[in-house]
Order: sequence, then structure tokens, then C-alpha cells
Amino acid sequence: MTAPEPALAAPVIPGLSAEQPPWQRWALVAAVHLGGIALWEVVVRVFHVQKFVLPAPSQVLATLANPNLSWLSNTGVTALEVFAGYALGVVLGILAALLFITSRRLMMLVFPLLVTLNMIPKVALGPLIIVWFSYGIGPNILITFSLCFFPILLTTIRGLNETEPDLLDLVRALKGSRWQLFRYIQLPGSLPYVFSGMKVATVLAVAGAVVGEFIASDKGLGYLMIQVQASLDTPAVFMAVLLITGLGVLLYLLVLLLERLFITQDARLQ
Repeated sequence: MTAPEPALAAPVIPGLSAEQPPWQRWALVAAVHLGGIALWEVVVRVFHVQKFVLPAPSQVLATLANPNLSWLSNTGVTALEVFAGYALGVVLGILAALLFITSRRLMMLVFPLLVTLNMIPKVALGPLIIVWFSYGIGPNILITFSLCFFPILLTTIRGLNETEPDLLDLVRALKGSRWQLFRYIQLPGSLPYVFSGMKVATVLAVAGAVVGEFIASDKGLGYLMIQVQASLDTPAVFMAVLLITGLGVLLYLLVLLLERLFITQDARLQ
């Protein structure tokens, strides 16, 4: 019996053997980040950099104690916009890809229109979305969805189309059903492409939520950044950026975990 695989693969780091225990690679990643933060603190202190230009990490963390900034509630709002818009993009992107694969005529009619719509800058669409749907969490989720949808759709279609023709002919020759063809041939082969699109969309999800809050919102980390920037509260701006980055990293790690679980489980079922 083989040993169970870890739930989340450790990052591959150039110069460090992939045979090293995962905890060593994760420890190196943590050490690099902590070292960068320590260097940042030292540089600011040694060269007496003004706080409004570049605050030290300790000054950035101190802003968390300011109750007027409502960090917890604003972070919760942005997290909801990021995760809800991303989840909507993943579900509808994969479903649309399945529809296009099953109907070539539908793909010929609708897909070019989706490509054209995707070329429209989402920042330009922001004011229109606000006019149509007012402003708040809902429109920001919609902006996030609009950024995530197309990359997931595109990579899923490519993954489903990358199936080897010989395998498809073999299943058809064995009188396999359409479901068996999809489940055992197309789906396993498309999973790496699907998760590649999902990883790209994590960055876009965070950007979509923040752009929506920049345009018109009364809550969220993007809105908070606009407020504190007006008073040159640079440490608070840095804190907002760090929290937004943390949401993106968390979403990316969740995608890595899902990728590990789905691909490993699918391999075991083969």
C-alpha cells in the first residue's frame, strides 16, 4: 500500500530538489517572505524613510488597532465579492464550455460574440454596471465574474478538445455511451487545463473586486484605500494592499488544494 499523498503539493523551487520533504520547501518559502519583511523594516529604520513615503512593517501592522478603519468588516466585504464572483465565473465558465463542446453550431454562433465582449475593458464597463444595477456588493460581484468567466471558459474548451482522436474512436468502437466518453476520456484530460484557467482567474477575481470598489462603493478594502489615501495615511494603504494580497493567496491555495484532490482522486478511479 502506497503512502497517502499530501493534500497540498509544496511549491517547486529552482535549486531545491523536488525529492526534499514538502515541509522544507514550505519552510523556505516562509523564510524568504519573512526575510524580505525584516529587510524592509531595517531599510526604513536605517535610512529614516518618512512614513508617508514608505512605512515600516511595524507601522503598517499598527494600523490594525485603529477602530475607525473597520478592517474586519471591510475585509469581509471584499472577500465576499472575490469568492462569490470567482465561484460564479468557475461554474458558469465550465457549464458554458460543456454546452459549446456538445453543440458546434452553438459555439459558432455565440463564442465569437463572447470573444468580442471580453475585449471590452472591464473598467469601462464599471460605470455602466453601476448605472444598471446601482452600486454595492452585487455589482462588484458581477464585475469580478466578468473578469473570471472567459479564461475559465477558454481553457476548459481547449482541454475538452485536446482529447486524442484514437481514444475517442476506441470508446465509440466499444459502444461506450456519451457519458462514459466524457467521464473516462474527456474529463480527466481536461482537468489540468481547467485548473490552469482557474489559477489565472484568481488574480483577476481580486482585481475585479477592487476595481468595483474603486469605481463606486461605500465599503470594502478598495473603498478604504481611497479614503485613507486622501489623508496620506500610507501605512493604512499598505495594510489594505496586504489584506487584498492575502485574499488572493488564500484563493490560489484553495485552487491548488482542489486541483490536488480532484486529479488524485480521478487517477485512483481509473
